[in-house]
Amino acid sequence: MLVDTVAPAAGTGARPAADRVPTARRLLASARTPDSTAMPLDRVVPWLAERARVGRFQVRPVPFADLRGWYFDREDGNLRHESGRFFSVEGLHVRTDHTGGDGWRQPIIVQPEIGLLGIVAREIDGVLHFLMQAKMEPGNINTMQLSPTVQATRSNFTGVHRGRPIPYLDLFLDRGRSRVLVDVLQSEQADWFLSKRNRNMIVEIDPDDDIETGEDFRWLTFGQLRALLSQDNVVNMDSRSILACLPTAGAEPGPLAGDVMRSFYDPHALPLHSPSEFGSWFTGVRALRELVRRRVPLDEVAADGWRRTDEEIAHGSGRRFRVMGADITASNREVASWSQPLIQPQVPGLMALLVKRIGGTLHALVQARVDVGTLNVAELAPTVHCRPADHIGPEAEPAPPYFADALDAPAGRVLYDAMQSEEGGRFYHAQNRYTIVRVPDGFPEQTPEDYMWLTLAQLTDLLAHSNYVNVELRTLLVCAHTLY
Repeated sequence: MLVDTVAPAAGTGARPAADRVPTARRLLASARTPDSTAMPLDRVVPWLAERARVGRFQVRPVPFADLRGWYFDREDGNLRHESGRFFSVEGLHVRTDHTGGDGWRQPIIVQPEIGLLGIVAREIDGVLHFLMQAKMEPGNINTMQLSPTVQATRSNFTGVHRGRPIPYLDLFLDRGRSRVLVDVLQSEQADWFLSKRNRNMIVEIDPDDDIETGEDFRWLTFGQLRALLSQDNVVNMDSRSILACLPTAGAEPGPLAGDVMRSFYDPHALPLHSPSEFGSWFTGVRALRELVRRRVPLDEVAADGWRRTDEEIAHGSGRRFRVMGADITASNREVASWSQPLIQPQVPGLMALLVKRIGGTLHALVQARVDVGTLNVAELAPTVHCRPADHIGPEAEPAPPYFADALDAPAGRVLYDAMQSEEGGRFYHAQNRYTIVRVPDGFPEQTPEDYMWLTLAQLTDLLAHSNYVNVELRTLLVCAHTLY
């Protein structure tokens, strides 16, 4: 599944993209560098706190009528921006082969434009570093998190918001000064977005290209980022998504490497299933599963229990999520003040990845999951991808496969366990529990038809391509790097 070097387009002046195996070797060296004189690890979290203190940040929930520039369309009830850009909140009618009947209706964010999520890389003292930003997002549970160098919607970087220019954007759009390490379209949360994708990029500049960084940016090694990923709500979702796409296979980690490192990097680690076996299985899922969607007026979701008040659109059951309004002030953003709708989930989710050594190589159990907003029927997701509150209590829905294996795992088998925030630009205080659980050797390798065991390198290789691995599984993959 390795991707060949991509030559620059004729006449563009862009540098050729980097080969994946040499990049994997440099990533491993960076992962093995736990600290840096460019920014000592013990100063990163205090720096984030300091940037939050010196900034002026306020997120105030407001009624829909107080949203500046937003309105409910009289014809269909959809919530739109007066510019016709950014995004809208509409209704979606969904039917799948697993639900039967006429399906259901729900609110959904429609944002057809493709945004740019980009990290600038550079060697410092011979080690690959990544330029990370202290950035406020209105939905962040803790205001400031470690974000990509550039995190912008198309409306942002084409100037629709009429704000300040975005620093470093030119390094991604005009690559005469940089070469590509990662460049791929990846999906976002398919529970709440309709077919939303962003361009995930990492571009590298020359070691002697000492660009001005300013107070909101710092260079970090992958080893430092691995340590920060062990903490709750420090590295934001967009950063996790991009970093997960870095290649790992073929880096030769050495004879003393542990199971996780070998599963990521070792070219001799043997997978249970070949690429062709995986390809046939996944194509079959996409061909045979049914996902029928139709955009409908937002007013129609009332027929399925959704109620709109002056301050929210929420489901009568108290479950699912709600749409709310917020007025925001942020001194370090391209626009200092704005209003927007946000989606707030009612309860945290559980994203769990079961892992097991098979044939001497660590494998992860993933599922082909159909979500309402998935672009191409199904994407690979964590073993367990759910809201536990939906499966506990007298009115509980049937639990998904492996739910108890993840939720009731003894502490000694939990390799990773942290709360991580979802995208703070659209979601308010949305966080999920992310966990990696090592199951016993006798755990069955036979799986339901929508599940498959894959090595970490196989999953990382798939991230060179669009729409294979969902955003929640991308988070678990990058968090798995904390385990070596």
